[in-house]
Amino acid sequence: MRIDVLTLFPEMFEGVFHTSMLGRAESKGILSFHTHDIREYSQNKHHNTDDYAFGGGAGMVMMAQPIFDCMEAVLNGESARRILMTPRGRTLTPDMARELAKEERIVILAGHYEGLDERISELIDDEISIGDYVLTGGELPAMVLVDCLARFIPGVLGCSESAEDESFSNDGLLEYPQYTRPADFRGRLVPEVLLNGNHAEINKWRRQQSLLKTLKMRPELLEGARLSKSDVEFLEQHGYAKQE
Repeated sequence: MRIDVLTLFPEMFEGVFHTSMLGRAESKGILSFHTHDIREYSQNKHHNTDDYAFGGGAGMVMMAQPIFDCMEAVLNGESARRILMTPRGRTLTPDMARELAKEERIVILAGHYEGLDERISELIDDEISIGDYVLTGGELPAMVLVDCLARFIPGVLGCSESAEDESFSNDGLLEYPQYTRPADFRGRLVPEVLLNGNHAEINKWRRQQSLLKTLKMRPELLEGARLSKSDVEFLEQHGYAKQE
């Protein structure tokens, strides 16, 4: 997959895109990253990319011209899924990331300042948010989106099951607790069930722990989770009351 990011701060992406999992995926040729400085496309003699909003208001608004020219130069007549990172967009979910991972090319626009000229929406296929809060710009959300969707691209993770075995991927539940050696760390013991080699019992324990962790930390997720009859009975034993 090719990923292009249109931004005022391309230097912010260097460490994220070229190290750790994403860096290894890049070295394998699974992913390719390209950042583009919107400022370079400004026709203003001072290379400004923002201006005051018509009608007044606080803050500056990113101008249409530099972004239009940058997008057109990056695409060069080719097709791609064009995404704007914005608080007003659809909230990023694992299902959304899984679908985006099937694309051959994605272009992400990371806005900045108070907002963007609304005419820029003509360039965009989808608007995505990473949560109900506001950041200083779209750069960090763009990084989050890329890291999230990359996990669903074959070959990016070391284990093919990893992406499907974590929080929000396991039937909508939070992930179960995990342990590694030593089994006894300063008197803190690993649960015996994980040491006996009985995989049926281990899977049962993990499922129940996911249910309990979700009930404690994010109970609202249980309403949309895929729960079996035995799951519901187990949760009810621990105080859960399913909403009708």
